[in-house]
Amino acid sequence: MLTISTDRTLPRIPRLVTPLPGPRARALVERDRAVTSPSYTRGYPLVADRGEGCMLEDVDGNVFLDLTAGIAVTNTGHAHPEVVRAIQAQSANLIHMSGTDFYYEPMVELAEKLAARAPFPNSAKVFFTNSGAESNEGAIKLARYYTGRSLIVAFLGAFHGRTYGAMSLTGSKVVQRKNFGPLLPGVTHIPYGTHESLDYLEHQLFTTVLPATEIAAIVVEPIQGEGGYIVPEDGFLERIRKICDRYNILMVVDEVQSGMGRTGKLFAIEHWGVMPDIITLAKGIASGLPLGAILARPELMTWPPGSHATTFGGNPVACAAANVTLRLLETELMDNASRMGELLQAGLTQLSQRFKRVSPPRGKGLMVAIDLLDEEGNLDAKLRDKIVDDAFYKGLLLLGCGKAAIRFCPPLVIDSNQIQVALQILADLLAEI
Repeated sequence: MLTISTDRTLPRIPRLVTPLPGPRARALVERDRAVTSPSYTRGYPLVADRGEGCMLEDVDGNVFLDLTAGIAVTNTGHAHPEVVRAIQAQSANLIHMSGTDFYYEPMVELAEKLAARAPFPNSAKVFFTNSGAESNEGAIKLARYYTGRSLIVAFLGAFHGRTYGAMSLTGSKVVQRKNFGPLLPGVTHIPYGTHESLDYLEHQLFTTVLPATEIAAIVVEPIQGEGGYIVPEDGFLERIRKICDRYNILMVVDEVQSGMGRTGKLFAIEHWGVMPDIITLAKGIASGLPLGAILARPELMTWPPGSHATTFGGNPVACAAANVTLRLLETELMDNASRMGELLQAGLTQLSQRFKRVSPPRGKGLMVAIDLLDEEGNLDAKLRDKIVDDAFYKGLLLLGCGKAAIRFCPPLVIDSNQIQVALQILADLLAEI
């Protein structure tokens, strides 16, 4: 069997050895352009070759500090040795045997762990999927099946996926919906994160055009991801819980991006002490292998055999990776996310005080964002895009989100020196404006 060395061979800070993009990267981008769907949202021309921890090396030998984690996925870092060993051992034993038709231990073990850790009073039932979109599709079906109702409330700015049901919940960008209709009927969007919005829902919509007795679920991200890493007003999530209780509506919490330790807790909803009815997961659950999950209070998962299934969800190799991921998160990485998140926000606060075109940071743990502003203090998407692109040429990988935000979602193994390097690169770029 192959073995993985625990010695790091990549530097822990950026190292650029060719002008970017390098010759091999340019060639691969051209090959890709000829055969790959134009719907992909590539920005700067990173052509990744290998990764370790928070560092990525491209095909030309340039090394980058990664504050994207593959869109908040590689929470244990790139190629964590313990995760790799688990993948190797499981793939040498059993790669696939569909968990909706048969049984195998890695899937049962992971379901037990997630059920025990779910913020429900009486454990949970678990359905495994391949992605966040699939988790949200299943949650829609489960909510409608259990309640016998059809309507759903979602939020502007939300992102729940690009398949038809998930896209119908999504309210992030018009390009994600344009020319794809008709979408799933019965979904109403309201503004996110404010008590004013919930006043409008309960005192206007419920009394005019949206019968509360026909609503199956309110679907909400505890912190909006694609919408801009938006943290809701105090009491917002607690109030959704009360509305759901008042009208027998299910509260579905999308933790696809905010979950699995990213905010310093296993589930971001735990910061508010709110108990949802259904939780959807994916992204960071298996350190980069495709896996998602629906967690529900046991009394809700009453759908019969054959009513919902999947061929690849809960794949044994992905579950083996997730079991190790969960242990690493709980023993060390969630604590590190809290500590490094405080350091990151402190540094970004200093940048916002130094540069008037940077907003104060927001977020929890290592789910943090800033907005870029124009001279009048308005959101400036062009400046955001320029900073994200220019950072690549300095060896720093960033992602945008929202209208003009830069999101910081690094692997949870990031250390204080790497955060300082990232902050210095940002400061240098802002000073050039």
